[in-house]
Amino acid sequence: MTPKENVLIIGAGLCGSLLALRLGQRGYKVRVMELRPDLRKVDISAGRSINLAFSNRGMKAMAMVGLETKVIPLCIPMHGRMLHDKEGHTKLSKYSGRDGEYINSISRELLTALLMDEAEALENVTIDFNAKCNAVNFETNVAHFTNSENGRTFECTADLIFGTDGAGSALRKSYFSKRKFLFSFSQNYLTHGYKELTIPPTKKGEFRAFKNALHIWPRGDYMIIALPNLDGSFTVTLFLAYEGGTYNFNSLTTKENVLNFFKNEFPDALELMPNVVSEFFENPTAPLGTIKCFPWQYGGKNLLLGDAAHAIVPFYGQGMNASFEDVVELDQFLDQHDGNWKQTFRAFERKRKKDTDGIADLAIDNFHEMKDHVANPLFQKKRALEMALETELPNDYFSKYSMVTFREDMGYHEAMTRGRAQDKAILKMIRNHEIDPTIPTSDLYEKIQHETDSILDDGMVAKTLHQ
Repeated sequence: MTPKENVLIIGAGLCGSLLALRLGQRGYKVRVMELRPDLRKVDISAGRSINLAFSNRGMKAMAMVGLETKVIPLCIPMHGRMLHDKEGHTKLSKYSGRDGEYINSISRELLTALLMDEAEALENVTIDFNAKCNAVNFETNVAHFTNSENGRTFECTADLIFGTDGAGSALRKSYFSKRKFLFSFSQNYLTHGYKELTIPPTKKGEFRAFKNALHIWPRGDYMIIALPNLDGSFTVTLFLAYEGGTYNFNSLTTKENVLNFFKNEFPDALELMPNVVSEFFENPTAPLGTIKCFPWQYGGKNLLLGDAAHAIVPFYGQGMNASFEDVVELDQFLDQHDGNWKQTFRAFERKRKKDTDGIADLAIDNFHEMKDHVANPLFQKKRALEMALETELPNDYFSKYSMVTFREDMGYHEAMTRGRAQDKAILKMIRNHEIDPTIPTSDLYEKIQHETDSILDDGMVAKTLHQ
């Protein structure tokens, strides 16, 4: 049997822990170095990113490592968006017209802990904590660390180094600072930031709002969303501009201002959040940004994955799913190239780059959709039509959301181009009163597909719907 290479993974978050587990299952000797303390022993949430949207692409990764049955108990199904207007009226907008298609709310900590436990159960995988990576010599594959508990510095050498250390990746920074090869990098921020709040459970531990939905309070320039947790609480996220407009983070500096903001804009949500003021001032306000870079590897010896390679804003609920899909696709290329890491890395990044760029752009699209378009009557007509098409033609019609979220067999880039064209076609037909409800659904489907193909042929897909 050919000896397996020694692997160093920088970052033991979701992507790094999944990668460690999969490479460990393949027989590689894996060492994982994590900046933070062990989340299984210390609370490191710090008021942000408590739960995540988990969908088909993520579940495909769990199937790869044999964890489907263990991850399902951690999930709360969310069948659609529960829209809340200012008067407190609610409306459920389903994610799909097909039975059995939904996304899940899942705890970041519980899922990461599961992956860590499974990886460490393998005798060839170890995880070290409180190890800050200062830099990586990507030519010699030597990584430099500092132990945050005692200040000791040390080095790690490996045959292969993977950077799964998030948006602030030390490996990516080393690529950028040394520039020994042509390396492109961009970092773009929204004008909005986010702050996490909480809807606590009732005294009996029950949910204060409908459990099986992602709740949205769309208000045009800003919004709040809420995802359910297993303990009966909801994690609430406020998305708001830093400056400008009637309300912004820079102006909400007093208890009175914060209370007035929620009373005026989110009165029914305020009734569910008794600790909103204290949480508002205690929890951090964080930025929302997109990172793109290329290439992701150097010489077949090291590779960026997950947010280290392609951080995106959270509005499609695909950040974790895209990172997990990175590991799935890398695993497939390993089989194709039979241990040739240089060929594996180059083939992987060439195929994967266009898909991660696609989901990054789609996430920006969905930011505008969630905070504004979901409350628009034209958009609601489109969604109603799409639900009818998916219900009556479940094997033929897929909305853009369904292509992205439920079609794990379709790349993000294809879902983006096809989905954008289809959205433009339907909106155009609705505006022009070209939707005839009396004709058979199959005929209507054919008209929509013809218009979609025309838009694709005209190359009009690059422009997003909100432009």
